[in-house]
Amino acid sequence: MIGDRWGVDDDETARSYPCDDFVDSPALQAWRGVTVEAPAEAVWPWVAQVRLAPYAYDWIDNLGRRSPRELAGLPEPQVGERFTCAGGRKLGRIVSVEQGQQMTGTIMGAFMSYVLVPQGDHTTRLLLKVTMETNRVVALGLSLGDLIMARKQLLNLKLHAERHHRRRSPHRS
Repeated sequence: MIGDRWGVDDDETARSYPCDDFVDSPALQAWRGVTVEAPAEAVWPWVAQVRLAPYAYDWIDNLGRRSPRELAGLPEPQVGERFTCAGGRKLGRIVSVEQGQQMTGTIMGAFMSYVLVPQGDHTTRLLLKVTMETNRVVALGLSLGDLIMARKQLLNLKLHAERHHRRRSPHRS
């Protein structure tokens, strides 16, 4: 499908994601990924902070409100909590979480898993899979829209995690 992959390889699309457990017959499956130059423990708080804001294009999906640029010191996410917040509205809910490894939520009928895959060189692959039961026409439109928004979100999470990690670890080059 057009727009179903960005920044991922075949192994990353072939792996199992927690969101797969919630959708029996997906019409939409989309994978996104970035490499973050920080260990998973530095990336995780930013993934968990998606509960506060979307971190994509704030002027579109957050009604101009700026997504936080600093960590808010949130408690660890729990199943049943809100998944995200956009424009001051609480949206979705968390359906699966493994602290420091993955957070899966549902919003507007879609299920999405953020998965952290530590790499041997103090970097982390931040992967996102979105899946949904819908018709093929809607799936195509959602895939293209998600490509734009999820790409921006992952790049913002990468930026914040790397910046925060560098500030906390000034001896690293």
